[in-house]
Amino acid sequence: MNSPGDTTTTRLAQSRAESAATRAEASPATLSAESPLPPLRPLSVAPMMEWTDRDFRFFLRQISRHSFLYTEMVTSAAILNGDRDLLLQFSRVEKPLALQLGGDNPADLARCARIARDYGYDEINLNVGCPSDRVQNGNFGACLMAQPELVAECVAAMQSAVPDLPVTVKHRIGIDRDAQGRALDRYEDLQRFVATVAAAGCRRFSVHSRIAVLGGLSPKQNRDIPPLRYEDVFQLKRDFPALRIEINGGIRDLDTAQDMLDKTDGVMIGRAAYETPWIFARADADFYFADGQPRNDRQSPARDSQNVPATGGPTRRAVLTAMIPYLEERLGQGRKQHQVLRHMMGLFAGRPGARAFRRMISEREYPEQDPEKTIHALTELIAPEILDESPQPST
Repeated sequence: MNSPGDTTTTRLAQSRAESAATRAEASPATLSAESPLPPLRPLSVAPMMEWTDRDFRFFLRQISRHSFLYTEMVTSAAILNGDRDLLLQFSRVEKPLALQLGGDNPADLARCARIARDYGYDEINLNVGCPSDRVQNGNFGACLMAQPELVAECVAAMQSAVPDLPVTVKHRIGIDRDAQGRALDRYEDLQRFVATVAAAGCRRFSVHSRIAVLGGLSPKQNRDIPPLRYEDVFQLKRDFPALRIEINGGIRDLDTAQDMLDKTDGVMIGRAAYETPWIFARADADFYFADGQPRNDRQSPARDSQNVPATGGPTRRAVLTAMIPYLEERLGQGRKQHQVLRHMMGLFAGRPGARAFRRMISEREYPEQDPEKTIHALTELIAPEILDESPQPST
């Protein structure tokens, strides 16, 4: 009987053989030299399982038109063997949008990248940060930080398959142990990982500022217990000034995000975007020009007087009203209202009426088949001055 180590060795050998033809089209050196620098994304919403589905993304897009969005992680096996339309279809309103993939087979990931391009995604992102046992058992997610050469092969295969799209990586600053029990939690380990993967053509790295503990902590605990090490990410940008470095982890408001942009190229917000989505009502005005171009693009020529920062923003009433036709469309596709409305429970977080708003949604105290009446009932719970207040950009 093969040992786990033998199985892993066999899998890697098969993976390399299957992707040889793809990799032969472009060497890492060629990819590194020719891969264009991805667009600057100053603010994004992190991929989050069971949260950042297409219904949440449509809802958030009513609050911010320009913030970059990600899907939930979708495994390569699911795409190649499952219902692709169910997994990959989205509304064009959601763009710009990245598909986050999970997997460790370069050839399979390359096939998925081509499929994603055909569906119209703007970017392909590889998950090298998830610490769950299920993901580890599939040999992908955070455990791949112990195999930077394999991650580089995956990136090279995908970049060769879709040279017109950015292929990016989301990862941790390290892991507590590899398969041999060795800790890979020093800055030097992170530096080596990024250098190896960048040589294969990856130009943007989204870095969760905690290590992943692969044994003894749940995914939820891994989001809270390992200490934040922002300085490691700032140092990464200093060491790799030609790369796009995006910081993630523990960032809960846009003022903090603005401060982070002094030392990084972008900021990714996770749970706060879901739990308190209205913080993104200021995003367009604070981070983008009126044409959607990022305000922190230091490489662009001086902006002319007509290209001013975006101003204003939606009201919560406008956001709720915009959801009526979407709810009607999704009902027609077989969804239930609660599957959409559950993503909206944080819209009034911290404001009077928020508890009643959440309760009506969670207890489903609304007419299931009439979205217009549902939204009307929800707005009746909130004072007009709160429904109609406009977000004010920071000064």
